Amino acid sequence: MRHRILLPDELGRHFSVRQAAAAGIGRGRVSARDLDRPFRGVRSVTTAETPLERVAALAPRLHNGQLIGGETAMRVWGNPHPGKWSVGDPIVVVVATGSARVRRRGVTGRRLAEGRAHPWRIGEIPIIDPIAALFMCAAALTDDQVVIALDALLTTADNYPGLRAGRPLFTVTDIEQRLRDWSRFPGSRRVRDGLSRAREGAESPKETETRLLIVADGLPEPVVQYEIHENGVLIARSDMAYPGLRIAIEYEGDGHRTSRDQWRRDIQRQRELEDHGWIVIRVTQLDLADPRALLDRIRRARASRR
Repeated sequence: MRHRILLPDELGRHFSVRQAAAAGIGRGRVSARDLDRPFRGVRSVTTAETPLERVAALAPRLHNGQLIGGETAMRVWGNPHPGKWSVGDPIVVVVATGSARVRRRGVTGRRLAEGRAHPWRIGEIPIIDPIAALFMCAAALTDDQVVIALDALLTTADNYPGLRAGRPLFTVTDIEQRLRDWSRFPGSRRVRDGLSRAREGAESPKETETRLLIVADGLPEPVVQYEIHENGVLIARSDMAYPGLRIAIEYEGDGHRTSRDQWRRDIQRQRELEDHGWIVIRVTQLDLADPRALLDRIRRARASRR
């Protein structure tokens, strides 16, 4: 059996044929069957098993000014986007207006006016900033989906599921300024309207979805991430609450169900809140799929406190 030449560590997991040549690796080695060929002119030491790995595999072939954008950028940043992200999904790559769009199998090339996107790097991946990514996708999202994405941009929570660690943090003022910079674009009105409905502090997309369902049914908007104190001591922080009525609304994601310690803490916290006169309404995905019973329960709880 012929021993293959070891690849230098500096090439990394994904590299272009040109980079290999610059490192002294000959054509025979880059043509060997142990290397995957995710894109023309690219080699990978392993086959991409996740969409993010596939995006990383494309990075060596991107030239200066070519950035991951649109839906792909939203997903790389971890911002909520409807639907499932699959390995075979096209990768969106943007270039400045006037430049040639990227044309490559598995890639969707788009143009974006100069200055609209702020370039970033996530590892070796050149990418547009999260606000620009949302603006590019806004026309294809529903009103509520835009609000969910805005809540994710505004959150300072370090436990928001999926959001990339070390991501840039934004305020409402930041997004308003970018709206002025971009002026009119497909979906711009949806973002402007959605910003008035977005709230800082949400800790998951499902929390935002729950809040929007409540408001859409004509109920008053609950306070987001309300801290509950008794005798000057913080005893809980509720996902949503009607403080004056002592009603707490908690969304229970899968993490609450699969973590034994989290499950026990949830029960203990609920008992403590109820001991202090609070009504605790726990919400699951099943409630969001068919929310009538949940909304009626909230109405009954509110009526019981009048």
